[in-house]
Amino acid sequence: MQKKFALPLAGCRFWRTLGTLVTNMKTRLFLLNASHRSRRTARVLTAWAALGLAVATLAAPLTFDFKDPKGVNNAVFKLDAPLESINGTANGISGTVQFDPAHPGALRGKIVVEAASLHVPNPMMKEHLHGKDWLDVANHKEISFEVTRVANVKTTGADTTAEVTGQFTLKGVTREITVPVRLTYLPDKLGARTNGRMQGDLLVIRSRFTIKRSDFGINPQAPTDKVADEIELTLSLSGAAPRS
Repeated sequence: MQKKFALPLAGCRFWRTLGTLVTNMKTRLFLLNASHRSRRTARVLTAWAALGLAVATLAAPLTFDFKDPKGVNNAVFKLDAPLESINGTANGISGTVQFDPAHPGALRGKIVVEAASLHVPNPMMKEHLHGKDWLDVANHKEISFEVTRVANVKTTGADTTAEVTGQFTLKGVTREITVPVRLTYLPDKLGARTNGRMQGDLLVIRSRFTIKRSDFGINPQAPTDKVADEIELTLSLSGAAPRS
Protein backbone atom coordinates (compact mmCIF):
# COMPACT_ATOMS: atom_id res chain seq x y z
CA MET A 1 0.00 0.00 0.00
CA GLN A 2 1.38 3.35 -1.18
CA LYS A 3 1.96 5.91 1.52
CA LYS A 4 0.72 9.50 1.03
CA PHE A 5 3.26 12.23 1.48
CA ALA A 6 2.04 15.20 3.48
CA LEU A 7 3.81 18.52 3.91
CA PRO A 8 4.21 19.73 7.41
CA LEU A 9 1.86 22.58 8.36
CA ALA A 10 4.74 25.03 8.48
CA GLY A 11 5.78 24.01 4.93
CA CYS A 12 2.28 24.65 3.60
CA ARG A 13 2.22 28.11 5.12
CA PHE A 14 5.63 28.85 3.54
CA TRP A 15 4.46 27.95 0.05
CA ARG A 16 1.22 29.88 0.45
CA THR A 17 3.14 32.94 1.68
CA LEU A 18 5.60 32.62 -1.21
CA GLY A 19 2.74 32.36 -3.68
CA THR A 20 1.13 35.50 -2.24
CA LEU A 21 4.42 37.42 -2.46
CA VAL A 22 4.89 36.37 -6.07
CA THR A 23 1.34 37.40 -6.91
CA ASN A 24 1.79 40.77 -5.18
CA MET A 25 5.09 41.33 -6.96
CA LYS A 26 3.53 40.58 -10.33
CA THR A 27 0.70 42.97 -9.54
CA ARG A 28 3.14 45.73 -8.51
CA LEU A 29 5.25 45.18 -11.63
CA PHE A 30 2.13 45.36 -13.78
CA LEU A 31 1.00 48.57 -12.11
CA LEU A 32 4.51 50.02 -12.33
CA ASN A 33 4.74 49.22 -16.03
CA ALA A 34 1.27 50.62 -16.56
CA SER A 35 2.31 53.81 -14.76
CA HIS A 36 5.44 54.08 -16.92
CA ARG A 37 3.40 53.47 -20.05
CA SER A 38 0.90 56.10 -18.93
CA ARG A 39 3.66 58.66 -18.32
CA ARG A 40 5.28 57.86 -21.67
CA THR A 41 1.91 58.19 -23.40
CA ALA A 42 1.31 61.52 -21.66
CA ARG A 43 4.76 62.78 -22.70
CA VAL A 44 4.16 61.69 -26.31
CA LEU A 45 0.73 63.33 -26.37
CA THR A 46 2.17 66.51 -24.86
CA ALA A 47 4.96 66.56 -27.44
CA TRP A 48 2.51 66.08 -30.29
CA ALA A 49 0.25 68.80 -28.91
CA ALA A 50 3.20 71.21 -28.67
CA LEU A 51 4.28 70.31 -32.19
CA GLY A 52 0.76 70.82 -33.46
CA LEU A 53 0.59 74.21 -31.76
CA ALA A 54 3.95 75.21 -33.23
CA VAL A 55 2.90 74.11 -36.72
CA ALA A 56 -0.41 75.93 -36.38
CA THR A 57 1.41 79.06 -35.23
CA LEU A 58 3.85 78.89 -38.12
CA ALA A 59 1.06 78.20 -40.60
CA ALA A 60 -1.11 81.11 -39.45
CA PRO A 61 -0.75 84.38 -41.35
CA LEU A 62 0.81 87.26 -39.43
CA THR A 63 -0.97 90.60 -39.10
CA PHE A 64 1.26 93.61 -39.68
CA ASP A 65 0.30 97.08 -38.45
CA PHE A 66 1.42 99.90 -40.75
CA LYS A 67 0.76 102.77 -38.38
CA ASP A 68 4.44 103.44 -37.87
CA PRO A 69 5.27 104.68 -34.34
CA LYS A 70 8.47 106.24 -35.71
CA GLY A 71 6.56 108.22 -38.37
CA VAL A 72 9.03 107.12 -41.06
CA ASN A 73 6.53 105.46 -43.41
CA ASN A 74 5.77 107.69 -46.36
CA ALA A 75 4.35 107.86 -49.85
CA VAL A 76 5.91 110.07 -52.51
CA PHE A 77 3.91 111.53 -55.41
CA LYS A 78 5.16 113.26 -58.53
CA LEU A 79 3.45 115.09 -61.40
CA ASP A 80 5.94 115.92 -64.15
CA ALA A 81 4.34 118.32 -66.67
CA PRO A 82 6.28 120.12 -69.45
CA LEU A 83 6.09 123.48 -67.65
CA GLU A 84 6.08 122.41 -63.99
CA SER A 85 7.05 119.47 -61.84
CA ILE A 86 5.15 118.93 -58.63
CA ASN A 87 6.67 116.70 -55.95
CA GLY A 88 5.22 115.90 -52.56
CA THR A 89 4.93 113.38 -49.75
CA ALA A 90 2.36 111.90 -47.40
CA ASN A 91 3.12 110.41 -44.00
CA GLY A 92 -0.29 109.85 -42.39
CA ILE A 93 -0.20 106.13 -43.17
CA SER A 94 -2.04 103.31 -41.39
CA GLY A 95 -3.68 99.98 -42.12
CA THR A 96 -3.09 96.28 -41.59
CA VAL A 97 -1.83 93.52 -43.87
CA GLN A 98 -2.12 89.74 -43.36
CA PHE A 99 0.97 87.96 -44.69
CA ASP A 100 1.90 84.28 -44.48
CA PRO A 101 5.62 83.72 -45.22
CA ALA A 102 4.82 80.16 -46.32
CA HIS A 103 2.01 81.33 -48.65
CA PRO A 104 2.75 84.91 -49.78
CA GLY A 105 0.13 84.68 -52.52
CA ALA A 106 -2.55 84.72 -49.81
CA LEU A 107 -1.68 88.36 -49.02
CA ARG A 108 -4.65 90.46 -47.90
CA GLY A 109 -5.05 93.84 -46.27
CA LYS A 110 -5.66 97.54 -46.63
CA ILE A 111 -3.33 100.53 -46.61
CA VAL A 112 -4.78 103.95 -45.77
CA VAL A 113 -3.27 107.41 -46.30
CA GLU A 114 -4.68 110.43 -44.49
CA ALA A 115 -5.44 112.86 -47.33
CA ALA A 116 -4.66 115.93 -45.20
CA SER A 117 -1.11 114.61 -44.67
CA LEU A 118 -0.20 115.20 -48.33
CA HIS A 119 2.43 117.92 -48.40
CA VAL A 120 4.17 120.07 -51.01
CA PRO A 121 6.79 122.73 -50.22
CA ASN A 122 4.85 125.68 -51.67
CA PRO A 123 2.19 126.84 -49.13
CA MET A 124 -0.22 128.16 -51.76
CA MET A 125 0.11 125.01 -53.85
CA LYS A 126 -0.57 122.93 -50.72
CA GLU A 127 -3.72 124.96 -50.03
CA HIS A 128 -4.91 124.32 -53.59
CA LEU A 129 -4.01 120.62 -53.32
CA HIS A 130 -6.20 120.23 -50.22
CA GLY A 131 -9.02 122.35 -51.70
CA LYS A 132 -12.32 121.29 -53.22
CA ASP A 133 -11.18 121.23 -56.86
CA TRP A 134 -8.23 118.99 -56.10
CA LEU A 135 -8.31 116.45 -53.24
CA ASP A 136 -11.14 118.03 -51.19
CA VAL A 137 -9.64 116.64 -47.99
CA ALA A 138 -12.45 118.10 -45.84
CA ASN A 139 -14.93 115.68 -47.44
CA HIS A 140 -12.65 112.86 -48.57
CA LYS A 141 -10.37 112.22 -45.66
CA GLU A 142 -8.74 108.96 -46.79
CA ILE A 143 -6.91 107.53 -49.76
CA SER A 144 -6.86 103.73 -49.63
CA PHE A 145 -5.86 100.56 -51.40
CA GLU A 146 -7.44 97.21 -50.46
CA VAL A 147 -6.00 93.97 -51.80
CA THR A 148 -8.37 91.61 -53.63
CA ARG A 149 -6.00 89.18 -55.37
CA VAL A 150 -2.32 88.45 -55.96
CA ALA A 151 -0.63 87.00 -59.07
CA ASN A 152 2.82 86.12 -60.44
CA VAL A 153 4.27 85.51 -57.00
CA LYS A 154 8.02 84.87 -56.88
CA THR A 155 10.04 84.48 -53.69
CA THR A 156 13.83 84.67 -53.42
CA GLY A 157 15.23 84.68 -49.90
CA ALA A 158 13.47 87.33 -47.84
CA ASP A 159 11.97 89.09 -50.90
CA THR A 160 8.71 88.31 -52.66
CA THR A 161 7.61 90.07 -55.84
CA ALA A 162 4.04 89.98 -57.08
CA GLU A 163 1.37 91.78 -59.06
CA VAL A 164 -1.26 92.93 -56.57
CA THR A 165 -4.77 93.85 -57.64
CA GLY A 166 -7.04 95.87 -55.40
CA GLN A 167 -9.57 98.64 -54.96
CA PHE A 168 -7.91 102.07 -55.00
CA THR A 169 -10.05 104.88 -53.59
CA LEU A 170 -9.20 108.55 -54.05
CA LYS A 171 -11.49 111.56 -53.63
CA GLY A 172 -14.49 109.27 -53.25
CA VAL A 173 -13.86 107.39 -56.51
CA THR A 174 -12.94 103.69 -56.39
CA ARG A 175 -11.21 101.92 -59.26
CA GLU A 176 -9.58 98.51 -59.57
CA ILE A 177 -5.87 98.76 -60.31
CA THR A 178 -2.96 96.30 -60.46
CA VAL A 179 0.42 97.36 -59.13
CA PRO A 180 3.87 95.73 -58.85
CA VAL A 181 4.86 95.05 -55.25
CA ARG A 182 8.02 93.87 -53.52
CA LEU A 183 7.56 92.42 -50.04
CA THR A 184 10.50 91.91 -47.70
CA TYR A 185 9.81 89.69 -44.70
CA LEU A 186 12.20 90.26 -41.78
CA PRO A 187 11.58 87.86 -38.88
CA ASP A 188 12.71 89.01 -35.42
CA LYS A 189 13.83 92.44 -36.70
CA LEU A 190 11.25 94.62 -34.93
CA GLY A 191 13.53 94.88 -31.89
CA ALA A 192 16.37 96.27 -34.02
CA ARG A 193 14.03 98.91 -35.50
CA THR A 194 12.59 99.98 -32.14
CA ASN A 195 15.80 99.81 -30.12
CA GLY A 196 14.51 96.84 -28.17
CA ARG A 197 11.22 98.40 -27.07
CA MET A 198 9.20 95.84 -29.06
CA GLN A 199 9.94 92.34 -30.30
CA GLY A 200 8.49 90.70 -33.39
CA ASP A 201 8.64 90.62 -37.18
CA LEU A 202 8.73 93.28 -39.89
CA LEU A 203 7.18 93.40 -43.35
CA VAL A 204 8.43 96.06 -45.76
CA ILE A 205 6.25 96.90 -48.77
CA ARG A 206 7.69 98.76 -51.75
CA SER A 207 5.80 99.76 -54.87
CA ARG A 208 5.88 102.27 -57.72
CA PHE A 209 2.93 102.81 -60.02
CA THR A 210 1.02 105.47 -61.95
CA ILE A 211 -2.58 106.68 -61.82
CA LYS A 212 -4.40 109.44 -63.73
CA ARG A 213 -5.85 112.34 -61.80
CA SER A 214 -8.63 112.65 -64.41
CA ASP A 215 -9.79 109.11 -63.49
CA PHE A 216 -10.47 110.32 -59.95
CA GLY A 217 -11.97 113.75 -60.68
CA ILE A 218 -8.92 115.69 -59.48
CA ASN A 219 -9.35 119.04 -61.24
CA PRO A 220 -9.72 117.44 -64.68
CA GLN A 221 -9.92 120.91 -66.28
CA ALA A 222 -6.37 121.85 -65.24
CA PRO A 223 -4.05 122.33 -68.25
CA THR A 224 -1.81 119.28 -68.68
CA ASP A 225 1.18 121.40 -69.75
CA LYS A 226 1.29 122.79 -66.19
CA VAL A 227 -0.20 119.90 -64.20
CA ALA A 228 0.45 116.42 -65.54
CA ASP A 229 -2.48 114.04 -65.75
CA GLU A 230 -0.29 111.13 -64.68
CA ILE A 231 0.63 110.89 -61.00
CA GLU A 232 3.56 108.66 -60.14
CA LEU A 233 3.30 107.13 -56.67
CA THR A 234 6.19 105.54 -54.78
CA LEU A 235 5.64 103.73 -51.48
CA SER A 236 8.09 102.36 -48.95
CA LEU A 237 6.21 101.14 -45.89
CA SER A 238 7.22 99.09 -42.87
CA GLY A 239 4.65 97.12 -40.90
CA ALA A 240 5.13 95.48 -37.50
CA ALA A 241 3.83 92.19 -36.10
CA PRO A 242 4.73 92.45 -32.38
CA ARG A 243 5.06 89.45 -30.10
CA SER A 244 4.17 89.63 -26.41
